[in-house]
Amino acid sequence: MAVSEHRISGRRALVSLKVVAARPITESPAARYVWAVARIALGWVFFWAFLDKAFGLGHETPAGKGWIDGGSPTEGFLAHAPKGPLAGFYNDLAGLAWADWLFMLGLAGIGAALMLGIGIRLAAGAGAVLLVMMWAAVLPPENNPFMDDHLVYALLAVGLALVSAGDTLGLGRWWAGTPLVRRLPFLK
Repeated sequence: MAVSEHRISGRRALVSLKVVAARPITESPAARYVWAVARIALGWVFFWAFLDKAFGLGHETPAGKGWIDGGSPTEGFLAHAPKGPLAGFYNDLAGLAWADWLFMLGLAGIGAALMLGIGIRLAAGAGAVLLVMMWAAVLPPENNPFMDDHLVYALLAVGLALVSAGDTLGLGRWWAGTPLVRRLPFLK
């Protein structure tokens, strides 16, 4: 609290002023809900990719070619789409069982964590790495010298972690209070 001395009509008066700092815009209710909806939307992008590749739902993965039907979730893209300086590296990963498992567990885990609002820091970090790797597989991007949706989504994922987006419309506050997360805060 600040105190200021002023002269009013020849008399001295003490005036107290309460200085209140403005709340950051990310703490406003509207901003919290926008970040929460963005978190759920990005989570759905990851989780839908998992579902489509796992079950061959006919969107990007044809029916009968899903992971449960013996198809490889990495082979189609990594064998044919990569271009640029890292194409050989990505071509060599195509269809490898460990790459399929890691990719599918990543899609499911990142998607579920983001939609539920738990483990946002870990999900955002893993999601950003996965997205940057997908961006790096097709350098340069088709419609821009360097920027594409993978980098935008990666930045969004990092932003979600920075503003604790799991606390609104999610289980983030509950998750942060669990003994495990209190002991290992990077899981928040």
